[in-house]
Amino acid sequence: MREYRTNEWPRLHEVFGEYFRIGAAVNPRTLVTQKELLTRHFNSLTAENEMKFVSVHPEEGRYTFEAADRMVEFAKENGMAVRGHTLVWHNQTPDWVFENGSGEAADRGMLLARMKSHIDEVVGRYKGSVYAWDVVNEAVADGGEQLLRASKWLDIAGEDFIAKAFEYAHEADPAALLFYNDYNESVPAKREKIYTLIQSLKERDVPIHGVGLQAHWNLEHPTLDHIREAIERYAGLGVKLHITELDVSVFAHEDRRTDLTAPTAEMLERQAERYGRLFKLFKEYSEDLTSITFWGAADDYTWLDHFPVRGRKNWPFLFDARHQPKASFQSVLEAAR
Repeated sequence: MREYRTNEWPRLHEVFGEYFRIGAAVNPRTLVTQKELLTRHFNSLTAENEMKFVSVHPEEGRYTFEAADRMVEFAKENGMAVRGHTLVWHNQTPDWVFENGSGEAADRGMLLARMKSHIDEVVGRYKGSVYAWDVVNEAVADGGEQLLRASKWLDIAGEDFIAKAFEYAHEADPAALLFYNDYNESVPAKREKIYTLIQSLKERDVPIHGVGLQAHWNLEHPTLDHIREAIERYAGLGVKLHITELDVSVFAHEDRRTDLTAPTAEMLERQAERYGRLFKLFKEYSEDLTSITFWGAADDYTWLDHFPVRGRKNWPFLFDARHQPKASFQSVLEAAR
C-alpha cells in the first residue's frame, strides 16, 4: 500500500456520516501527538481516563478538571461530539469514596450522597457539551450465577446503586443520553445477564437510553453471529446502541507471544478482513447503532500494549504507528459502499 499524505485520505467520519458518528478515545498526550489524525477522521471523542472518578475527584471536596476540560475544548474547537466516560465504576474510584471519617466503611446514605454530589458536579459541568454518558460501567458479573459483580458499590449501597446513578445523571442533565457500558457484551452468557439488567431498569422506568458495547475483540472472538445476536437482543429492548471501545487485537486471548516487533502479514490480512466484516454488520444495524468509538486512533498508542501480556506491543487500529492507513482502513472504506 502506498504512503498517503494526510489530506489525501477519505475522511472516515464523512464516509460513514449517514450511518453513525466515528469516535476515538484520547488522552492529553494523544490530543497532541495524534491531532492531525483525530481532526481529519473522527467527529466524536471520549476521554480514556480523564473523566473517571479517580481523575476528576481524587479527594473529597477537590476536583481536578483540567485534563477533561482540555479535551472538551479540543472537541468544541474542531466541531466534535463528546461521550462522557464514566461516572460509576468499581475500578479507578478512590478509597475515600467508600469510607467514613474514621476509615471504616461508609454507610449507604453517605455513599449515595457522595455519588449524587459527584454526578451533579461532573455532569453539571459538561451539560450541553457532553451528549452521552457511560453512567455505570462493568457492573455485571462475568461468570457464575450472580447477576452483578462483587463491588463496594454493591456491598454498601445495594443493587439499586445502578438505578440511582441513572436517576442522578438524568436529574443533572435531562438532555444527555445515558448508557450502561460493558465488555464481553457479545458472549452469550454475559449478554443475557446484561439484557436482564437493562430489562429490569426499563421495567422500573429508570432513565436509561442505551447500551454501550465495548467491543474489545480479536481476530476470531467473538464470532460475527454472536455480535449480531447481541445487537439484535439489546436493540429489542428499545434502547440505542453504541460501540464504545472498539479495537481488534492481533493476538488470540491464549496467545502469550512476546517475540514480535511488528505484526505479521497474516495478522494484518486477517485484521483487515475482520474490520471489513464488522463495519458491514454495523452498517446493517445503523438505525439502532448510532456511534462507533475506537479505543484509540493509531497503533503508536494503545492500552493493549503490555496488556494482558507484559512486554508485548499490539497493533489493533486502522492506522499504523506512523498514522498511515493499514489494509484495515481500506477494508472499512469498502464496507461503506
